[in-house]
Amino acid sequence: ARRALAASASDRYTMVMPDGAKKLLIVDVAGLSHEIDCGDLTFRAAETVFPALTCPVQASFRTASPPSEHGVVANGRYFRDLRRVMFWEQSAALVAGERIWSGVRRRGGKVAMLFWQQSLGEDVDMLLSPAPIHRHHGGLIQDCYGRPEGLYRRLCKAVGGKFKLRHYWGPMAKAKVGEWIAHATAAVLKDPQLAPDLCLTYLPTLDYDLQRHDPVGPKARTAFKTLERQLRRLCGSARELGYEVLVFGDYAIRSAGAAVFPNRILAEAGLLKTRPIKGMLYPDLPASRAFAMADHQVAHVYIPDAADIPAVTEALSQLAGVEEIMTADELRPLGLDHPNSGELVLVALPGTWLAYPWWTDRREAPDYASHVDIHNKPGYDPCELRWGWPPGSISRNVHRIFGSHGRVGPKNKVAWAATIDLPAPIASIIDLARATRDWLDGP
Repeated sequence: ARRALAASASDRYTMVMPDGAKKLLIVDVAGLSHEIDCGDLTFRAAETVFPALTCPVQASFRTASPPSEHGVVANGRYFRDLRRVMFWEQSAALVAGERIWSGVRRRGGKVAMLFWQQSLGEDVDMLLSPAPIHRHHGGLIQDCYGRPEGLYRRLCKAVGGKFKLRHYWGPMAKAKVGEWIAHATAAVLKDPQLAPDLCLTYLPTLDYDLQRHDPVGPKARTAFKTLERQLRRLCGSARELGYEVLVFGDYAIRSAGAAVFPNRILAEAGLLKTRPIKGMLYPDLPASRAFAMADHQVAHVYIPDAADIPAVTEALSQLAGVEEIMTADELRPLGLDHPNSGELVLVALPGTWLAYPWWTDRREAPDYASHVDIHNKPGYDPCELRWGWPPGSISRNVHRIFGSHGRVGPKNKVAWAATIDLPAPIASIIDLARATRDWLDGP
C-alpha cells in the first residue's frame, strides 16, 4: 500500500477521461484511524461524525451534512409510530439530502456504489449490496442485490467465486472478505461496459479482529497488513485505469473491554417493560416508559412522555461506565438534534461499550440472543463475532469483546488521504465530503 499510494502521490497526476469527465475511486475503510502508517502518501487526521458509527458517517459523507439534516442517527432506528427498533435497514430513502454526486449524474456521468449501507434504491448507475433471503423456517439463501441486472453474476465470474456472507459478519467474519470486495471493485473499474466516473466502495477489513481482540495487539497488526494489500490492489488498478483515489476512515476502534447495560437499569426502575414468553423476556416497547437503543459506545434513549425524562435521567445516572447523559440542547452543537434521536443520548466512558441486554438470568434471554440476528435484535451485538455454547450458537459473553467505537474527540480521529488537491483546512469528514463534491463539480 505504501509503495502504490506513494507512487500515486509523487506523480501528482490528474486523470481525466477523453470527454473531460473526472474519474475518482472513493474507499471507505472501517476503523481506519489516524495512527495507520501508509508511507509517503500523506494521511491527515480529521474529526469524524458523532456518533462514530458506520451508517451515520456514510450518510454524512454522501450528503456532506450532519445527522441533524440527513436523519441517520445510528446503525439502527427506532420507529416511534411502530414502537419498533430496526437495525441495518438498507433503503436509500432513510438518508435525506442531496448526494455529493448529484452534479456528476446531471452531467451524464456514471456512479457506482459497492457495499455501502442504505444503498438500495439509491440514485446511482451501479450498486452491489449483500441481500440474503431469510427462509421462513430458518436459515438463509446467500445473495447480493446488484444493479444493473446480472451485475453480481458478472462480478462473481470476474472474482472467481461468490461473495460469502458468513465472512462479512458473524463468528466466521474475517479480513479476507475485503479481498472479494477489492477484486470486485477492480473488476468494475476495468470493465469498459461498467467503468463509472465515480466509484464508492467499502473495506471492512479492520472491523472484526479489532473488536474481537485488542485493537493494538498482534491480531490488529495482521489485519492492517491485510488492509495494505487490498489498498495496493485498488490503488494499482485505479492508477492503471486513470482514476484518482480518496481513502478515508469512518471511525477509530479503541480498546473497550467493559460492557455497560443501560436497559437493565431501566428495567429495574420499572421504566422498561418486558413480556415473559416461555420463560424468556422480550421487550414490551409499547408499554415501556423508556428504552435504550445501544449501538457500540452510544445509546439513544427513547422516552415517549417528556414528563418521564427526569426519572429516566435519575435512573441512568446510577449507571457506572457512562460519561455523559446528553439532552437535546447538548446534541445540537454536535449535529445530532433530529427527531430520530432519543430524548437522551448516552456516551460510554473510554474503555467501555454499551450492551443491549435487559435480562440478568441467562435462561431469560430471548431466543435471538444466541444467534446472529442483526435485524431482530433491538441493539448492536458484537458478541455475534464469536462462537458460543452449545456448538452452532454465538457467544453471550460480553467479556470476550475488546474493542469498540462511537466516541469522538481528539483521541478518536480518523485518517484520510487523496491523490487530488483539496483545499485546506479539512477538519472533519463532512469538510472532506464537501471538498470532494466541489472537486467533482469543478472544472
